[in-house]
Order: sequence, then C-alpha cells, then structure tokens
Amino acid sequence: MFRHSIRTLLIGLCALTAASQTVSALAVAGPAGPRPEARAARVTAARTLTDLTTAMKGEAFAYASYSLFGAQADGAAHAAAGRLFRTTARTELDEHLREAATLAGVVGTNTADLRQAIQGESYEHQVMYRGFAAQARQDGDTKAAELFTELAADEGRHRDAFRTALTVVTSGHGTVPAPPTATTVPVPAGPPTVRAARTKANLDTAMHGEALAYAKYTLFAAQAKRTGRPALARLWEGTAAVELHEHFAGEAVLAGLVRTTRQNLNRAVTGERSEATTVYPGFARRAEAVHDTAAAAYFRGAAADEARHAAAFRAALDRLR
Repeated sequence: MFRHSIRTLLIGLCALTAASQTVSALAVAGPAGPRPEARAARVTAARTLTDLTTAMKGEAFAYASYSLFGAQADGAAHAAAGRLFRTTARTELDEHLREAATLAGVVGTNTADLRQAIQGESYEHQVMYRGFAAQARQDGDTKAAELFTELAADEGRHRDAFRTALTVVTSGHGTVPAPPTATTVPVPAGPPTVRAARTKANLDTAMHGEALAYAKYTLFAAQAKRTGRPALARLWEGTAAVELHEHFAGEAVLAGLVRTTRQNLNRAVTGERSEATTVYPGFARRAEAVHDTAAAAYFRGAAADEARHAAAFRAALDRLR
C-alpha cells in the first residue's frame, strides 16, 4: 500500500468518520464470499478509527494503482511483473481493505450506506472538485480544471441517483435508478501533464478518494445483494466502475501515475516498506495503547504482509531486464 499525505486523509475523512460513529454495521464480504452475520464496529477509540480510515484509503489506492501498473507491465512484455502487481492488488482490496472496513464498521444497512454515499458525493460535488477546479485555473493547469469541473458534475449526478434510491428504499415505492455506464479511460505510461505543485497534490487527494469510493461501493453492493436489493446492487456497482475506470483513471493520466515497469516496481517497493516498517507498526502501537486489540492485531498482520510484498517487488525488480 502507498503512503500518502495527512492532507489527503483530512480532505476525505468526513463521510467515513461520521458514518463509522453513527451506523450499526454489518460484516463485509471476504475473499471467499459474503459473510451473513451482523457485526458492529470493533474499535472504540477515535484515533483507531482515523488510522483504519488511513489504511483503507491507502489500500484502495494501492489496488487501483497496482491494477494500472500490471496493465503497463503486460504491455511492456513483463508478464511476471504484471501478474505480481495484479495478485498484490487483489490482496490489498480483498483482504486488507475489507478487514479494516469490518473493524471500522463501514458497511451498514442499505439506508445507512446510501446516506453515507450521499454525504460523500455532496462534498465532492459542492466543495472539493469545484475548489480544485478553481485552483487549477489559477495555476494555469487548464486540463486539470476541465477534468475537475467534469467530475464535480458527475458526483452531483451520483448524489441525485443515491437520493432517489434512498427514497425507494425507505418508502417502498418507486424505482431505483439504472446504473451509470463507465467508459474506461486508458492510462499510458508517462510524466505528469500538470505543472503546479498544488494541482499535483489535489490530484493525489482526488485519486485516493475515488479509489476508496470504488472499494466502498463494491462493499455496499454486496450488502444490497445480501438483503435482496439487486437493483440497488447494480447502482452501486455501476457507480463504482465510473469512480475507478473514469475518474481515477482520468486523474492518473494527468498525474503521470504510471511510468515504466522499473519505475513502478521501485515505487511499490518504497511504499510497501514504509507501510511495513513505519506506518502500520505505529498504528498498532496506538491501537494497543487504547485497548483496541483487534485493530492492533490487524495492523501487525498487515505490516507483515506489506513486508512480504516489498520483498516480492524487490525480487521482481532485480529480475527485470
């Protein structure tokens, strides 16, 4: 998983933290399939919830990034590196993120999930992307300003669809909106196409948010399926695909996220080592100090996994020709 800035975390925290404190959560699906039992959040301290949110944002970003890195490696005839990126991406999403989400109580009832999404989409539509667009225009990054403006409009449409779905779920009347159709944006390897440091930082924030939205909406879709709401599940899945394949990918192009296979492997090694030696051990110590033992155990296990990922990426880099 990639380490990211405190600024990235703070901008995206509002919806998750509020939901974690107010929603009685259900367990999320694991790699082997959905878990049917209900389970409340298994942490008590606000600091632990914040650390779990940081972990989820990083794991979601790693999944999205490694998926793109895998495609780049395939195209460059580095099949083994491509497989490694893809299998590691699945571990980050299907194991690390899902367990953190269970501990934090991210997934709730369908009603709670919709309200959480409406809050997040409203923030991105009304505040975040509009602000980023204005800053990009000030800094002369016209393409970024155009993209941020387009995404603000998309998030408004997502919010409206979720509001309609919420009315259907709570009233028992009406029809859940049809899911949006994602148009996959290709992400070629290359440097950033923006100039300003502020635009680059905003793109990083936005990519972490879009990756997390993809992951959360995938979990919400599983909850909708478990509770007999297939139309709602399709809405979650379609919106998740837009967040990943259009929004995240479009931002990744401007940010120059994908580089050569060697550069991508180097970045993965650095990120995984940081998580293994600094970030997760620190989270574990804080969780232990407030007796959030389940979270502490999760952080220690994730640190060990990230160390193995770092070693695997290092070995792949050494084999690269």
